[in-house]
Amino acid sequence: MIKVLIVDDSALIRKIITDILEEDREIKVIGTAKDGKEALEKIPRLKPDLITLDIEMPVMDGISTLKSIVKKHQIPVVMLSSLTVKGADLTLKALEIGAVDFITKPRNVFSIGNKDEKNQLIEKVKMASKTKVKKVGVYNRNIEEVKENTIKRTDYTDKPYDSIVAIGTSTGGPKALQEIIPKLPYNINASIVVVQHMPAGFTRSLANRLNSISQIKVKEGENGEKLKRGYCYIAPGDFHMSVEQNKRDFFIKLDKSPPISGLRPTADVLLKSVSKLNGIKKTGIILTGMGSDGAEGISQLKKSNGHTIAESEESCVVFGMPKSAINTGNIDLILPLDKIKDEIIKWVGV
Repeated sequence: MIKVLIVDDSALIRKIITDILEEDREIKVIGTAKDGKEALEKIPRLKPDLITLDIEMPVMDGISTLKSIVKKHQIPVVMLSSLTVKGADLTLKALEIGAVDFITKPRNVFSIGNKDEKNQLIEKVKMASKTKVKKVGVYNRNIEEVKENTIKRTDYTDKPYDSIVAIGTSTGGPKALQEIIPKLPYNINASIVVVQHMPAGFTRSLANRLNSISQIKVKEGENGEKLKRGYCYIAPGDFHMSVEQNKRDFFIKLDKSPPISGLRPTADVLLKSVSKLNGIKKTGIILTGMGSDGAEGISQLKKSNGHTIAESEESCVVFGMPKSAINTGNIDLILPLDKIKDEIIKWVGV
């Protein structure tokens, strides 16, 4: 039985989430709290296995509460976020601090009771309850170095490049990407494309956050945009992203073809498109995430003479996606997160 503490300033939301979670026989809501202060008082007594935590609350907000939970209790936390720019930015901050995952609140509070919303909430709570919360320091680059290398990168973006690196990730991905993308040099001999499972709006906040601490340029991909050296393009939420070729140039294609296994974007769509490219070195990487997205795509990329990497279980928040990729037999290297950046640089060069 998974024991859950629900923290939200809305009595209606607390009731709705309680009712949804308790539809599953493996979950028991053992308590609720209206703010972070009350939650921290109840945690030692209730000893929950997992906490759902609203981000924006009076008295003590979700970010402050999360910091205390990670430091003192190391209990898995799933954040509840609003579908706003502020909500997205705060959610990314929460994931950096140590939240395992998040779900978004629908604009119409009553729609959280629909089947898809229910299943997503239950699935994420079950998955998060099984993860071990790790105290991982947020990667911070010296801001002056970032400014200096932001100037330098303009010298390289119009130069030719020999490699495309395609990355797929889901749960735990924002933190994993933060341990790779900001550590790549501004003169890397590659263009990088990324699928991170996130709703529309959240991917833009992710791109902006990574761009602010990276030497390379990070942005959301735009339809028809030409890939450049030293750029990282993140698939916008709710769009599939692929790469198409025109002679020696490569371009982003965005589309709203149907979700695959409930997902849009998917790593499979991106990786399969990269596998079809000619005259360029190709690297496919599967990082932490729930499910099996990316396994088919990375197999096709490997069979097209690509280089393939999967994150090892020891550093994954959730080993689902890398495990599925490894099980295909088409992964060249299985590496912990802190070794993947070095392998990228070694393989593609500068």
